[in-house]
Amino acid sequence: MRVFQIEGEWGTQNLRLSERPEPEAGPGQVIMQMRMASLNARDLIVPERGYGRATGELPLIPVSDGVGEVVAIGDGVTRVAVGDRVCPAYFQNWTGGDPSPERFASALGGPLDGVMAERVCLSQEGVVRVPDYLTDAEAATLPCAALTAWSAVATHGQTRAGDRLLIQGTGGVALFALAFAKLHGAHVTVISSSDDKLARVREMGADETISYSETEDWARASRAITADRGGYDNIIELGGAQTLPLSLRAVRPGGTLSMIGVLSGLTVEASLGLIVARQVRLQGITVGHRDGFEAMLAAMAQHEVRPVIGETFAFDELHSALDHLRAGGHFGKTVIGF
Repeated sequence: MRVFQIEGEWGTQNLRLSERPEPEAGPGQVIMQMRMASLNARDLIVPERGYGRATGELPLIPVSDGVGEVVAIGDGVTRVAVGDRVCPAYFQNWTGGDPSPERFASALGGPLDGVMAERVCLSQEGVVRVPDYLTDAEAATLPCAALTAWSAVATHGQTRAGDRLLIQGTGGVALFALAFAKLHGAHVTVISSSDDKLARVREMGADETISYSETEDWARASRAITADRGGYDNIIELGGAQTLPLSLRAVRPGGTLSMIGVLSGLTVEASLGLIVARQVRLQGITVGHRDGFEAMLAAMAQHEVRPVIGETFAFDELHSALDHLRAGGHFGKTVIGF
């Protein structure tokens, strides 16, 4: 079968179209015929061994997110049946409960082989059925980006009606966070450097928008929006080094910074006094577990929440899809058809 794999040495230039034997289902395992995959920022990092030893070993099939049809099952499989449409869970060994080193070591697309293969063999515990109303492209976007947003808004953020949330940017996680925050009845502010993208998120339900290309100090600019409570209840922190100091000024006393992205850098200088004196919770978000995935899917189906799809590429256009993601400027998820 055809696969894309990083082989020989690390580096995107060594991500090649190759062949592997067809997988066979052992006890408790399922075979997925892949239909669609979608890209995340981590798919630019993995080929460069950006997570160090935690990235895995070569050869490695990249990409964590996708959807497929169950075409074969091994002995003892009861969670799914042949013909079911399923997504893989991002963490194959994290079905519920607290995280652990062992559970975090089971991520698809690094360190475990990912979904850029025509057929994928996984444990039945590592797949979930997806609602019928979603297209293949929409379903393919869910395992990483959507669940990350759900964990930040619902699981850890425990968003309630009337809460004030601020979301940084208009990437995949940000757009899912907007949809889930509105589903919970929250008031949402979105910041971006693009007026066109801000117009689009207003159409999607954003209550307030701030252009940080025009207003660099968006923390100050947002004070009037949260004057009744002294800051945001939850900030979906996707920027990292350059945005965290502003987020600390914009969050309310007792509020939460949901730390997800590090797009502007890994090292930050910030006032720890703002965290301590205002009792701010800095909550790291690393996707989530399978139970959370299934809870998210139930909520999405109830309200027919639809992911935003951007550009679509063919299987053998993986490099072009990665270049498109790397260039930025996209709106919605980049997907790959098989």
